[in-house]
Amino acid sequence: VIELRPDLAPGHVERIKLLAREGFYDGIVFHRVIDGFMAQVGIHGDPNVAAQWRGASIPDDPNAGQSNARGMLTFATAGPGTRTTQFFINFKDNSFLNNQGFTPFGKIVEGEAVLDQLYRGYGEGAPNGNGPDQGRLQAEGNAYLKASFPALDAIKSARLVP
Repeated sequence: VIELRPDLAPGHVERIKLLAREGFYDGIVFHRVIDGFMAQVGIHGDPNVAAQWRGASIPDDPNAGQSNARGMLTFATAGPGTRTTQFFINFKDNSFLNNQGFTPFGKIVEGEAVLDQLYRGYGEGAPNGNGPDQGRLQAEGNAYLKASFPALDAIKSARLVP
């Protein structure tokens, strides 16, 4: 269970809520899981859906003073103005990210032990590691992951609750 924090990152929370309402995260695979760092998710398993969202960036919410502590959720970014659908969950205190544009928008409040059960054996994505190549994931979807990375875990469903 994730508590969304619009007081920390209102734009980021609105994007997550929109995607959750649309069922975007249902069945999405944690494609980048780095032991001792974080687990990243958010490339849709259907290449057509992934393509629709690839360029749908949102404005950056500045860090409101919340650290990237264990269990905090933060949008992934490739630089200013590039947040779309991918986010990560911190496995530990990653406060070194605080001044690099990584703004937490939510926190695990129930079930944090699940974090420690996510499969981490593939590590960083290609070409820097043995994990999935994000470009191939975008192009080939879950078929690529199931064939080459069958041990990866996924979000079963994402729903908004009061």
